[in-house]
Parts: sequence; structure tokens; C-alpha cells
Amino acid sequence: MRNLKSVLSYDGSGFMGWQVQAGVRTVQETVEAALQQLLKHPVRVTASGRTDAGVHALGQVMHFFTSSSIPPDGLLRGLNALLPRDVAVRSVEDAPPDFHARFMAREKTYAYVLHTAAVRNPFLDRYALQVGRPLDCGAMREALGTLVGEHDFASFQGTGSAVKTTVRTIRAAGLVEKGDRVYVWMQGSGFLRHMVRNIVGTLLMVGERRLEPADMSRILDLRDRTQAGPTAPPQGLYLVGVAYGGSVTP
Repeated sequence: MRNLKSVLSYDGSGFMGWQVQAGVRTVQETVEAALQQLLKHPVRVTASGRTDAGVHALGQVMHFFTSSSIPPDGLLRGLNALLPRDVAVRSVEDAPPDFHARFMAREKTYAYVLHTAAVRNPFLDRYALQVGRPLDCGAMREALGTLVGEHDFASFQGTGSAVKTTVRTIRAAGLVEKGDRVYVWMQGSGFLRHMVRNIVGTLLMVGERRLEPADMSRILDLRDRTQAGPTAPPQGLYLVGVAYGGSVTP
């Protein structure tokens, strides 16, 4: 059996997340159906991690096993011919037999897009949070900086999580302004359920001057989800890429 590593992008708007669920459309189910049609045998794909309903991916990584001899470039062309328009495979390559997209992931990068123009842009409804007012990006950048490093992120963990520890490491984070768009990005070894969206919801309160930058550190230390801001909507969130020992892919 060959082990194939693949990078794919998808518009999460029309999916109820990555993981297969009965009776709803998911990215995993869609990709597996295309692979089964191409390879003529059942296929189970494993991703670097799940994405929630409405969340997008620029560089989700997955692996799967096949007995097919179709070369990687043939798999790339064949899959993209079968997949719907909201999913695209960016690359396919043979991987070592022990490669695992989830367990071997060293680092992930996420980005969240905010739109600050006073007038709503209908073309961004599925791809950004339309804030509709200016934000204090300097204060947001300062608050974001307090999260870099190893911390207990219990204050930013979504409900319903079952993890052994809420300690995670954010290796780098930043905020970039481009016209009426604000891009918040974070790179870390792992993220809790809804962690990025909960951080962004709190950052928005800083940007709106309802919280001070120093409050971010205070909220972090409290380890209490009720002290942080609301969960930002999913459509502004993107899984940018996953690293496996080198630079982030893509």
C-alpha cells in the first residue's frame, strides 16, 4: 500500500466542517467519495485536524493509503476533475509509510480576516467578519503580543472540549492592516477548539476600546472562559498551512 500526502484548499461555506457526519455535507466525505471513484476502492483520509462548519482552508494536509499505481500527477488531475468547485487539491506526493498528517504536524498557521469599512461588502459575507467600523489596531497588536509563548489557554477554549491539558504554545502572532481589511494571524504547535475564534472575539473588544491591551494577559491568567470575549463567527477563519519539520505548507 502506498501512503499519499496531499494538500488541499476549500471554501468552508457549504460544508458542516471537515469530519464525516451523518446526513450533512462535509469536506472529508466529499474528498473520500472522489477518491473512491478514482481509485475504485474505499478510502479513508486523515487530515492534520478538523475545521468547523464555515471555516476555510488554504493548506489543509491529509494522507491516505491506496494500492493504486496511478502516479501523483495523475491523482492530482483526476481528483480535481471529480471534486466540486469549492474544493481543490493543490498537491499529491508519495510519503513515507509512517507519515501521519495529524500526529506528525509540528506547527499550524491560522489567519482571521476582518472588514472594517462602514459599508458592508456582499462579496465578503462568506469570507470575512464585517465589523463595519474602524478598530484600534495598535491596541489589538499589543494585546495579541501577550499571547505569544507557552500559556494555559483555558480562557479561550470552546465548550464541549475533552483535552488532557489546555496548555498550548503560540510561537508567533501578528496583525496586518491593508486598507479596510485587518488580518490577524497566529502560528503555534497546537490550538484548542475555537481557540483562535475566541481570541479574535476578545481582540475585537480591545479594538473597540471596551478592553485594554493589558486585559488580555489578565484574562489569560484567570483560566475562565466567561472572562473572555465572544466567539468570532467561523467565516473569517482560515487554516493557512501546516508544517512538518520545515517551513509551513504552503
